[in-house]
Amino acid sequence: MKKKLGFIGAGNMATAMMSGIISSGIFGADQIIMSDVSGERLAYISENYGVETVSGNIETVKNAEAVILAVKPQYYTQVITEIAPYVTNEQIIITIAPGQTLASLAERFGRDDLKIIRTMPNTPAMVGAGITAVTPNQNVTEDELAYVRRILGGFGISEVIGENLMDAVVSVSGSSPAYVFMFIEAMADAAVADGMPRAQAYRFAAQAVMGSAKMVLETGKHPGELKDMVCSPAGTTIEAVRVLEEKGMRSAVFEAMKACTNKAKGL
Repeated sequence: MKKKLGFIGAGNMATAMMSGIISSGIFGADQIIMSDVSGERLAYISENYGVETVSGNIETVKNAEAVILAVKPQYYTQVITEIAPYVTNEQIIITIAPGQTLASLAERFGRDDLKIIRTMPNTPAMVGAGITAVTPNQNVTEDELAYVRRILGGFGISEVIGENLMDAVVSVSGSSPAYVFMFIEAMADAAVADGMPRAQAYRFAAQAVMGSAKMVLETGKHPGELKDMVCSPAGTTIEAVRVLEEKGMRSAVFEAMKACTNKAKGL
């Protein structure tokens, strides 16, 4: 009997997704199969998560109802060329790499009858707080799309978007945890400079960021309105905001995200 889900690639993102799927009870470890070029990595996965691991990608494809291609974009052509003869039009192929369009994927597989769903998750999937963008091709039914979204729900939330927005998703959620980590690190460094122990500084900064994000999601208020609520007249916060504006914080974030989006388009 085939497994419910196969992973080609056992890196950090694949492991985060797989762990979340098991922890949330979407699938059991015995319903997942995973392949990777690294025997050491597979041994780690098998020992710590109990899923079946194999060295060959073809074996994964032959033994899974849905397959997630969790390899870096530069390896997609190599992997697809290897597995294409063994993929059936009943299987669902799920991709997670930036820059790999549905049209280019179909071209690489050499057929247009496959069910392909392009996704872009992010690393907060590691703690069950990811967000994944989802774009299916024309062969995926509504029921199949709902099924895949249920799988993705094992490590966060998902939203269906037009493929034309996928490159923007790379910068706004796929890569943005790195920007947020830099912001947390900078805030903690400043707190340390003011005398706070480093571990405590990280806790204060990280909790403030998490709480602020939760306020945006749960209140439905505009981020600018929430910012204004903190900025008392002639107070400490508005003084900090003045300096951030002076130093070009908004512009720096804007330009960084545009560069990220442009890079994604070129992959």
